[in-house]
Amino acid sequence: MDPGKEVVELIERGGPYTEEEVEKKYNALPALPSREFMMGSWDGTGVDTGHKTYHTLKDMNWAGKDFRGVDDVDPIVVFDESGKRVWSEEWGHASVRASPSSYWFPSPVICKEAEDGRRADVCLVEQLREMVFRGVASTCMVYDIKPIFDHFRYVNDDMIMGAMDCPKVTHMDSLFYFILKRKK
Repeated sequence: MDPGKEVVELIERGGPYTEEEVEKKYNALPALPSREFMMGSWDGTGVDTGHKTYHTLKDMNWAGKDFRGVDDVDPIVVFDESGKRVWSEEWGHASVRASPSSYWFPSPVICKEAEDGRRADVCLVEQLREMVFRGVASTCMVYDIKPIFDHFRYVNDDMIMGAMDCPKVTHMDSLFYFILKRKK
């Protein structure tokens, strides 16, 4: 059976799931066609394997992710009190950040205007990069202010599966798996 169809069936079945069954389905998926494939807004759904990030994002009213460019990403978008999608500053955004020399990951300097119209001297942003993950050259999102890597795999033209690698944030060795569905 097609690995993408297997993931769709798994998600439609509903969870919770074992980490082993989700990991097996994820590992069978191919890489995304390109980093640019990610552009646009995506609705997010956690895959419940018992990972604590599943509950953290559920409690935050996680909505998904927004990709405006390979160096311009809102990694965590939530629903506010009125149900509107908004970015979560706590998890990063293309805005003024600390100097690259004091930052944990060497990110290119990209400047944008601050919200008040001033020109920022230093901006760090989430980035989409290609990384080999579990033997597959995969599209990876590198967060700007947290040591988190999201590795993406292709399910179908409107769905991708992600594996969030963040042991220094969660203090867990396991990965958090999630689904993104393209917003229409």
